Amino acid sequence: MSSIPEPVDGAIPPDSSDAAAPGAPPPQLVGSPLSDGEWHRLHPLTPLLRGGLFLLVIIGVVLANLRDRLLYIFLPWLAPGVGEEVVEWEQVGGDPIDFIIANNLYVLAGVAVLAVLIVLVTVFYTSWRFHTFRITGDDVEVRSGILFRTQRRAPLDRVQGVNLTRPMIARLLGMAKLEVVGAGTDANVKLEYLSTANAEAVRADILRLASGRRIEMAGPAARGPASTPGAVRAPGRVATLGQTVGREITGLIEGPETPVAEAESVVNIPVGRLVASHVLSASTLALLVAVVAIVIGVSQGVTWLLLGFVPAIIGFGAYWVRSIVRSLRYSIAPTPDGVRITFGLFTTITEIVPPGRVHAVEVSQGIFWRPAGWWTIRINRLTGRSAADSSTDQFTTVLPVGTAADVDRVLRLLQPSLPDEERDLIVQQGMLGPTPDDAFTNTPRRARWIRPLSYWRNGFRFTDEVLLMRRGVVWRKLVILPLARLQSFALHQGPLDRASRVTNVRAHVVTGPVSPFLAAVDRDTALALFDDVARGSVRAALADRTHRWAQDEAEAKPAEGAGDVAAADAGDDVIASPTVEASVPGGDVVSGASAVEASVSGGDVVSGAPTVEASVPVTASGEPGEDRG
Repeated sequence: MSSIPEPVDGAIPPDSSDAAAPGAPPPQLVGSPLSDGEWHRLHPLTPLLRGGLFLLVIIGVVLANLRDRLLYIFLPWLAPGVGEEVVEWEQVGGDPIDFIIANNLYVLAGVAVLAVLIVLVTVFYTSWRFHTFRITGDDVEVRSGILFRTQRRAPLDRVQGVNLTRPMIARLLGMAKLEVVGAGTDANVKLEYLSTANAEAVRADILRLASGRRIEMAGPAARGPASTPGAVRAPGRVATLGQTVGREITGLIEGPETPVAEAESVVNIPVGRLVASHVLSASTLALLVAVVAIVIGVSQGVTWLLLGFVPAIIGFGAYWVRSIVRSLRYSIAPTPDGVRITFGLFTTITEIVPPGRVHAVEVSQGIFWRPAGWWTIRINRLTGRSAADSSTDQFTTVLPVGTAADVDRVLRLLQPSLPDEERDLIVQQGMLGPTPDDAFTNTPRRARWIRPLSYWRNGFRFTDEVLLMRRGVVWRKLVILPLARLQSFALHQGPLDRASRVTNVRAHVVTGPVSPFLAAVDRDTALALFDDVARGSVRAALADRTHRWAQDEAEAKPAEGAGDVAAADAGDDVIASPTVEASVPGGDVVSGASAVEASVSGGDVVSGAPTVEASVPVTASGEPGEDRG
């Protein structure tokens, strides 16, 4: 893919603050010249996209306000009334534009505008000069700011994903924005902008360094194009820019730009299904009710309904269209570094979610989708964005709409370690069930009054790797919780639950759209589940190897062997209960580590706040596992 190249033939000279900087990654691990451990600048057209577009908007607003004035100056016969307004300026006071016209100060005004433009261009250019980045063997760093300097660093061993965003204007210029997702709130590191070819190469290097895979395992494509003796000289930047714009316009019309050496999407969503899925929704029903209310109200003379509902309808329509456009060209496919998800018609976003970064999965189906057999999948993951960022939702929906077969294919990517028989059970019993041979533990008969409609679907299933929660009749939901990602586990019980000897179960994971909650579970069964989850989550966390998901087996086996030896020396009880603390009134507290805690009062679970909780050690990335300090 040809694009406008960055000047990578020379690195920025290091200053005195770089004396203790980490070294460059080994050459055999990277394929891009931008991943050499030296400081580099972003694409030369970055000021145009970051500040120039804002400037163009300001100019557009000014020109719109000066429309009549420009007609009077250049085409006076088309605006005869403006001349009379200019004559009246001295009488009514006028505005600065009228003052300039009346006093013939065009040259002075042009000089002032030119001076402002020069200052803005200088600021944008200086900001670009001071905005640098580097990729080392340990992290990705970005420095920015002119007067107030800022430096952000994303450790590679805490990378939660790498997103490649191509807004429409940047896409036409062959540029892309690279975003390294960190483990924390507002922890992302952004490289705005690189050429598309360099952005893809840098993303591959970051994922390779984070995974531990060597470049030889990734294939020749990871090294980038090799220079060949006697090769034809590359065209200049102006010619390359013209070729890039033409190619990207063709890509907007015909489809994806250049095929990549990756697996094809496992799911294809027809446009008709995508549009119909938005039409067949509760929000559309609410919109129809609002329209009917407006028609009836206006016919009865209640005109204020127009002021209240019409703006809301317009806003809903814009949201509806934006949601459809954003979901077009959806694809999901496996890669050596995780799951690749691509979506968007005008602004194209490609994200790669590495293994072990999915904390919860929810398969749901609304009642309006049931005749068509459609489902959607959402996940909880660390997005590295602030809580106020409204774009977080687009990174948590991995299947906008699909059939049961599509769900099965996507779940194979998100949870590849599940055995085939468990996958069949998830589809047949978890999504469509229950069946006569139901493998889920459901709400007991005595507590059916708590869930009168969904008691027969309200249940859970525990395995060595995941905890499944099934609930809902009108809106069916199945939550899949990997035990290795579980942060804590709690039982809640109120007075009515105590009377029916049931309790509510809640698992705690990272924040997201998935709510792992289940009501009306038999009390004794819930306590047994509590113990099973405590044991299983510790075992899963000890066996988890997604910290470096592609490291050589020779490096992984010693770590596994060390864990097995420690477990054998300590015994099974040490794995299951070294982190359990039980507090019983009238007795002593028997405790090990403080990661799992249980509190029982008088043989019953106390109502109110969570009184039975279990948690597992959490790493700095927000993932269960070893305490890395």
